[in-house]
Amino acid sequence: MTEERQQALSQLGLTARGGEDPVIFGLAVDSREVRDGYLFAALPGSKVHGAAFVKTAIEQGAVAILTDAEGAQQIEEDAGKVALVVTEDPRQALSYAAALWFGAQPPCMVAVTGTNGKTSVASFVRQIWTELGHEAVNLGTTGVEGAWTHPLAHTTPEPITLHRALAMAAQAGVTHAAMEASSHGLDQRRLDGVQLAAAGFTNFTQDHLDYHHSFEAYFAAKAGLFRRVLPDEGVAVINMDSERGAEMRAVAAARGQEVLSVGRGSGDLSLTGARFDATGQDLRFTWHDRPFMARLNLIGGFQAENVLIACGLVIASGEDPERVFETLPHLTTVRGRMELAATRENGATVFVDYAHTPDAVATAVKALRPHVLGRLIAIVGAGGDRDAGKRSLMGEAAQKAADVVIVTDDNPRSEDPDVIRAAVMSGAPDAQNIADRAEAILRGVDQLMPGDALIICGKGHETGQIIGDQILPFDDTEQASIAVAALDGKLT
Repeated sequence: MTEERQQALSQLGLTARGGEDPVIFGLAVDSREVRDGYLFAALPGSKVHGAAFVKTAIEQGAVAILTDAEGAQQIEEDAGKVALVVTEDPRQALSYAAALWFGAQPPCMVAVTGTNGKTSVASFVRQIWTELGHEAVNLGTTGVEGAWTHPLAHTTPEPITLHRALAMAAQAGVTHAAMEASSHGLDQRRLDGVQLAAAGFTNFTQDHLDYHHSFEAYFAAKAGLFRRVLPDEGVAVINMDSERGAEMRAVAAARGQEVLSVGRGSGDLSLTGARFDATGQDLRFTWHDRPFMARLNLIGGFQAENVLIACGLVIASGEDPERVFETLPHLTTVRGRMELAATRENGATVFVDYAHTPDAVATAVKALRPHVLGRLIAIVGAGGDRDAGKRSLMGEAAQKAADVVIVTDDNPRSEDPDVIRAAVMSGAPDAQNIADRAEAILRGVDQLMPGDALIICGKGHETGQIIGDQILPFDDTEQASIAVAALDGKLT
């Protein structure tokens, strides 16, 4: 889909100082992408203000600049050359303008936020809709998947990229879309302008404090999905078992939104029992106190919570509950989320999971336990240039939940990987310290006896390892398969 269109600045909901109303031929947040007739959004950044690139944008042909008061001061000498739109919240203004510019969205959309589970919930929503006969996609960490596919660089892309993708999906015939709403994306107003029927909340635990700096700021960012993005007539699907579930429910209720509560033993959609085996679990749950049974071919008790939140979102979007529940045996796991990567000849299994927070590591390892007869071995690491406060907590979580722990490198980025591992090891002093991730996986697989299981935490679906400024090819699932084949004598 190209941007071969034109709209007056006022048609994008923007008012320039002095009343100028130029015709706009495109939108950009990167000055290098500006062309003749474009509007350039000079947004405040964590390191540099976008106003620093206005001169370049004008040289490239920008006819309008969207910025805040600080940006307007910085570009005073260039302000007279273009239409200048100054607003208190330029990020939100850009999101609404992008929604108007691209115009189309899938008519039925939902979003989900929370520290963990967003990708799984969005995927399960898409899978349920597909089973019910809809042309559906999910958007997030794994890109756009489903009836139409498209790569995305971020969980919640900046609004121009997001609304372009939504318009392309709608043009391709997609009628239903489930989005992941990251805290960064919500804080930066990227979802504003998306028309939602329902929104979900999974849980709230420590993550991204390098960006948000406090738990309250982190929670406020996620609460923005209900305070600001979901309309008053929308339905909020809230996991009441989460530590902040009651608080998020209050946020939604204050807006007058209908709340559909999910929980273990209570709620509109309530999980009342589960029986685990080597390949999945049987669930007993109630919908408004009416009991149902369903088979899930998914590993991990937490997946039951994710599935019920997905069910709640689909029901909130207008589907019949009984038909929704009939689809559950057909759900498949998301790549890199409690994914069975390989099985040894002795029957021991290897799983890959995206768990990269203390709570996620604890949840993943504990959830695997009922499916395993023998020992549980966990491989864990922590990313560089991210929340350093969670590193020892991740090691501690792994050591408490697993029988054997191996600490290895994740994505060290610009940091010294030895320092990162030492921090993780401080929470898991009994762990094995193996720097090379491929060797750590090989050593973990080698320790597997009949009935044991290995879970490789941290990178999930990722296919690269970030070391310094390089991204080196690395896939946990692939490495697990190679290790099993090598140790079982199957490599040729």
